[in-house]
Amino acid sequence: MADAGEALNELAIQLRGEGSVISPHVRDPDGEVPGLGMLVAGGPRAANAPAEYAILFESIREGYLLHYSDARVVNGADDDLALLAGDYLYARGLERLAGLGDLEAVRELSDLISLAAQLHAANHGSPDPDDGSGALWLASAITVAAGPPPGHDDAKRALRDGDPAASWALWEGAASVAEKAGLAERLGGAAESIGFRPQ
Repeated sequence: MADAGEALNELAIQLRGEGSVISPHVRDPDGEVPGLGMLVAGGPRAANAPAEYAILFESIREGYLLHYSDARVVNGADDDLALLAGDYLYARGLERLAGLGDLEAVRELSDLISLAAQLHAANHGSPDPDDGSGALWLASAITVAAGPPPGHDDAKRALRDGDPAASWALWEGAASVAEKAGLAERLGGAAESIGFRPQ
């Protein structure tokens, strides 16, 4: 895959080709934009393998959606299979990242998966657009793409502790790094792709 914009299509092709229990539930991601993957692929930390970074990040995002929302590539699986598929896609993305030798990004995305699960549990399973998860995804994508914003770990800790200002701190940090790295437009596209609107 040469183009990060094809990350979801490539993910669908790979999952179909694996011939697993997930494969019959794979659909074409018509019109879905892999905004987070494109953001990560555009950063200096992903310069040696931009397409690989795009697909692994979108694999992890798809795992999250299978657990908590509407997936883009894997559809029609029953609840148990959707959870297993989500776990598989988390592991698949992290394994690919470890294969690239990017242990800092492995730590960041492991933290993202854990914190996203905590936020979901705190909302008793109901989606909350203001729970900080959107800002968290964008800040993690920027961290993988171009390095962590100043105060990034503190902002994640505050989000974990339920501080309502943490979401804004994560967004501001992501926007600051994106501006310096020439990724402001991609950050905006990624925010739109996940339905995040800074408040």
